[in-house]
This record gives sequence, structure tokens and C-alpha cells, in this order.
Amino acid sequence: MILKTALVLVDIQNDYFDGGLWPLHNMDAAAANAARLLAKARAHNQMVVHVRHEGGETAPFFRPNTVGAQIHGTVAPLPDEVVFLKHRPNSFHETDLLEQLQNAQITDLHIAGAMAQMCIDATARAAKDFGFDVTVVADACAAKAVEWNVTKVAAPAVMASFMAALSGTYARVINTDEAG
Repeated sequence: MILKTALVLVDIQNDYFDGGLWPLHNMDAAAANAARLLAKARAHNQMVVHVRHEGGETAPFFRPNTVGAQIHGTVAPLPDEVVFLKHRPNSFHETDLLEQLQNAQITDLHIAGAMAQMCIDATARAAKDFGFDVTVVADACAAKAVEWNVTKVAAPAVMASFMAALSGTYARVINTDEAG
């Protein structure tokens, strides 16, 4: 069986960058790597899917009809590239993503974007459950520091934890230079 690959860029949106409502650690570098993946996918005529998140009017970020909820210019979609709007971490939840990928006979997904501990994790796990071969491009993803039960976890540790959890069982985890 010949693998047919799609690049899925998840939530690379303005609010995650410095000056946005919810800036992530290392988002500029992650977006630059995502842009490299995007250029490769376009050069190889691969399917490119953009996913963007919107919360409600009172959400802490990604509020509807705001600049913060727009896809960042580093990975701006072309007119022929599909953009899915989601309202939950899993990019497949209540979207037509699965149907579009199946209609295009996609077998392999390369996933990049944000946040590693939320939407990348949820989307990668769902993709695997739907039978796709999943690759997460770690250096094209970003995370945010978290706190739980008075324990503060720095963003690099969050990233490492989630990439380690996905690696092997749910996805092949690589860096941009390894992406074909």
C-alpha cells in the first residue's frame, strides 16, 4: 500500500504568539518549523489541512471574530487548502476532518501546531484511533507551562512529557529535519 500523506497544522493562531492573549513557550520557533513543513508539503503536492480553534465570547483566548483567533501569517492557508474550525481539542470532533481525509485516501498524517498538551495530543490520539499512521513533528509544536496541585511544570517539561507519551504507541515523534 502506498502511503498518502497530509500535513495537519493545528491552532497556529495569533493568540499563541507574543502579544496574544495566551502566548506559548517557543511559539515563534515552532511556527517557523511548521512553515518549513508547509513549504515541503506544498512542493510535494501533499494535502494540507489547517485547523483553527475558537472558544466562546468570554473565552480566555481564541475569541470569535478576533485577530487572535486568526491563523498566524507564517502558515497562512492558500485558497485551495482546507481550513477546519473546531471548538474542542480534538480536531476530528464535530468537524469533517475525518471524512475529508478518507475521501482523499490519506493514510499518513504529519501533525504540527499547538498546544502539545491539549490539541496536538488529542488530535494525534484520535488520528491513531481512526487508523492513520501518525507522525508528530515535535519542534513544530509548542506548549505552555502548567501548574497542578501546587506543582509548577515548565513548558519544556510539558512538551517532553507529552511527546514521550505519544511516541511509539500513538505516533512517530520526529523533528522537522527528519520529515520527508
